[in-house]
Amino acid sequence: MASGIFFALGAGLLWGLVFIGPLLLPDYPAALQSFGRYLAFGLIALPLAWMDRRTLAQFSRADWIEAAKLGLVGNILYYLFLASAIARAGGPLPTMIIGTLPVVIAISSNLRDARRDGQLPWLKLLPSLALIAAGIACVNQVELAHLRADPQADFGRYALGALLTVGAVACWTWYPLRNADWLRHHPDRNPRAWATAQGVATLPLALVGYLGFWAWTAVSGSSLPMPFGPRPAEFLGLMFAIGLLASWLGTLCWNEASQRLPTALVGQLIVFETLAALAYALLLRGTVPPLLTGMGVVLLVAGVVWALRVKPEPLAADAHPA
Repeated sequence: MASGIFFALGAGLLWGLVFIGPLLLPDYPAALQSFGRYLAFGLIALPLAWMDRRTLAQFSRADWIEAAKLGLVGNILYYLFLASAIARAGGPLPTMIIGTLPVVIAISSNLRDARRDGQLPWLKLLPSLALIAAGIACVNQVELAHLRADPQADFGRYALGALLTVGAVACWTWYPLRNADWLRHHPDRNPRAWATAQGVATLPLALVGYLGFWAWTAVSGSSLPMPFGPRPAEFLGLMFAIGLLASWLGTLCWNEASQRLPTALVGQLIVFETLAALAYALLLRGTVPPLLTGMGVVLLVAGVVWALRVKPEPLAADAHPA
């Protein structure tokens, strides 16, 4: 339990870095950032795959297809939605909508995986979910007030950003559940090798996407300088940094946590990503968080701490999850 929580915390701190990419590169389209990040991730995975070649050779064709599906939905599509949302709504709102993932994943897993992991009793889980939801509501209230105070604010663009973030939530509700299924069905496999396999499987998808976007800019007459945009050094440096730290190392930490903790519980620990991303966004904004934001963070942490006290209960042989 302790090591699983530690790995989930590490994954959250690393994954929080992905929220600052669109803030540091506002002049780069979301598609270029998404394909660029995972192209970098795939290239980083190649030498790692060589080191794990004996383990990867044991993966079946079905395993590689599953790695490609996880890479497409949990990596490329997720970040495409998220980067598009941040470009339209800024950092904090998408961060806090993504913060609903602990609630969404916990409910989904409790409905789907109770027979495998044991069921987290709904009445005992409810206070944790309520605290997390209240924390998210507090921070969202601050961001809406911040938006109203801006005379140039575009509420339509802001709303579209929120909608795109919902797409990111859908992608990342599917990903950890599906990823946990594979890891639980293959307890003898190394989580590091599985993280590397996802990087390798994502590489051709990201390459096709990157080349396709390049071709689209040429056909449409876009003024964006390709292949690396107006600030090549910053773009490449950030993509490889996020590819290594967030995509590979973050996925490794998450895989380690997923093998040690029930899916419903590890899903709630994604709140660490929310807290890290919010902290990074506020640091970039250069502002001290308001009292209500601080209260929201305290509620989020309290919800996670409460969740850690809830233990799964095995279902009776003839019972069905509620």
